Amino acid sequence: MIETNRIEFKRELTRELDIEKEVVAFLNYREGGIIYIGVDDAGKPVGVKDIDGDMLKIKDRIRMGISPSPMGLFDVTVERIDDVPVIKIFVASGSEKPYYKNKFGLSEKGCFIRVGSAAEPMTQGQIEDLYAHRVRNSLRNIRSPRKSLTFRQLHIYYESKGLKLNEHFMENLDLLTDTGEPNYVAYLLADENSTSIKVAKYAGTDRDVLIANNELGYCSLLKATDNVLDKLRVENNVSSEITYKRRIDSPLWDERAMREIVINAIVHNDYYTNEVPPKFEIFSDRIEITSAGRLPIGMTKEEFFSGISSPRNKELMRVFRDVDMVESLGSGMKRIMEVYPKKIFVFMDNFIRLSIPFHSQKDTRKRIQEPLKDTRKDTRRNIEILLDYCEVPQSLGEMMHLLNLKNRASFTRNYLRPLLDRGLLVMTIPDQPNNRHQKYVITGSKDIRTT
Repeated sequence: MIETNRIEFKRELTRELDIEKEVVAFLNYREGGIIYIGVDDAGKPVGVKDIDGDMLKIKDRIRMGISPSPMGLFDVTVERIDDVPVIKIFVASGSEKPYYKNKFGLSEKGCFIRVGSAAEPMTQGQIEDLYAHRVRNSLRNIRSPRKSLTFRQLHIYYESKGLKLNEHFMENLDLLTDTGEPNYVAYLLADENSTSIKVAKYAGTDRDVLIANNELGYCSLLKATDNVLDKLRVENNVSSEITYKRRIDSPLWDERAMREIVINAIVHNDYYTNEVPPKFEIFSDRIEITSAGRLPIGMTKEEFFSGISSPRNKELMRVFRDVDMVESLGSGMKRIMEVYPKKIFVFMDNFIRLSIPFHSQKDTRKRIQEPLKDTRKDTRRNIEILLDYCEVPQSLGEMMHLLNLKNRASFTRNYLRPLLDRGLLVMTIPDQPNNRHQKYVITGSKDIRTT
């Protein structure tokens, strides 16, 4: 691993390290980037002594030291490189450029941009040009259509993750305009609103015969998202084929990839320009998901498919990440591309549509064979053992005990993650990946929590 235009290495976090400068440079860069703490200049992982403490310091320094607010545009996680734990700071490209260090403001000492493998000061001309093109019509600056809002559902979601919202939560979550009024983000997250998310089902391959039209909105966008996921989980009918070795289940679509697609459609929808929520349509041969908006300005399709992240609604992204509905920035497209080809995406002037064909049993058999062909013989055998064992839900510890393996990280990397990514195993509690009661079961099992 080497430093590039999107990757920066830092050996350790110190007071002297200008982490704010590095983050600002990536926020202002059209592709964003990644900063590793605990990796030397040669790309060798050296580790971090106090990971939890350093992660807290990093989050506080970024949150307090940079403007406009970078909340929802960065993610601080732990990653293992050669089995050495290091800190990974993922930074998305921001839509309110230029970003700057609060200490120096909109000046050459406060504004930086990524040039090659370094963070370089921006010229005054660059600063003025970016400022002139800054996107001001964000949801944060639009007043809520209603002044009286309640947030019981929002509180419940945060409390379910062990987080408690205090009396200043609207200010902390950027739910207020600059004049202190509830903004459009607050409206979308409130217990009641007029945003309707529809899931329609048709009898054939066109829209001639409508079987059902479910209205799943008019509530907090968090709750509406869960409602859509639950509805699609029910509609993901499974057919089975019995072979001499095991039952092969064929869901209509990949559950894990679909979760990413649904959340992306809802979180990144352009609620400002079109005031049209995402639409979900189920046909006899495919499912179509249409969201309002186009690619971010300056982003190419190649960058979009490579996972370059530029959240349209950073305030929504921040809340969805807080309650674990989004795992990490930049990870969703990778999961989708592992299962579906680029051609499922249709880019229009004001909308993006995904047309996802249903899986056949032939597709499922191919997916079962894929993870076996490029692995060692003993690994292939262990995978077959795991798939048979997980016909009923099993915990991570139970699976490791079955194979007599002790290294959790190695087991996750070599077995669990590939099986999840290929859609051969699914979580029994998919909405809560880190739940201590989490278990894993073969795709298509009925032993998956849907409440």
